[in-house]
Amino acid sequence: MALAPENFQPETEPAIAVEIFGAGIEKARAYAAALVRDGDELGLLGPREMPKLWTRHILNSAVVAELVSPGKKVADVGSGAGLPGIPMAIAQPQAQFVLIEPMERRSTWLQQQVSELGLDNVRVLRARAEEVGEVFDMVTARAVSALPKLLKMTVPLTRDGGQIIALKGSKAADEIEDSKKLQKKLKIAGFEIVRAGEGRLAEPTTVVRTTLV
Repeated sequence: MALAPENFQPETEPAIAVEIFGAGIEKARAYAAALVRDGDELGLLGPREMPKLWTRHILNSAVVAELVSPGKKVADVGSGAGLPGIPMAIAQPQAQFVLIEPMERRSTWLQQQVSELGLDNVRVLRARAEEVGEVFDMVTARAVSALPKLLKMTVPLTRDGGQIIALKGSKAADEIEDSKKLQKKLKIAGFEIVRAGEGRLAEPTTVVRTTLV
């Protein structure tokens, strides 16, 4: 039986959002409103995700910006709805972000958001990861694929000594174990599980940080 629409009401902005986004809070609010408006129609986020829009998606992504230093060049692979790239770019305006998305309707929507939000530190690239002829200090990914496959996709985009930041859940340690066989071939120095947003979010974001040699 279908749930009534009222069960899919967008989540009220948590108070911690102002602390996390600081001067960028109005941009974060406008981005949230765009997701509510366009999410279902464009296949970005379904109605069932709206009751946890801030906690599971926007803030969960934004806190990963604490791992990005000013001046870094970051690629967000398979950006989709702009997660985690757009919240990270709002929270860390002193780094440069490239949102990589192969689907035309999504990349067009991302470009529209970058323009409307005035995100001068973000550009959108419609491409598959393997088609990108650039290298970055850091590469991020959320809900793209299991870590071994993701590393094969993102290592070529990452400079020597750079980092791949994969947002993962409770199976992060298992995915690291599955990836160790690729360590020598992909010139990986090591893996680390980081909890971003600890002390600020009730459920910190679990991240696998892979550092290259």
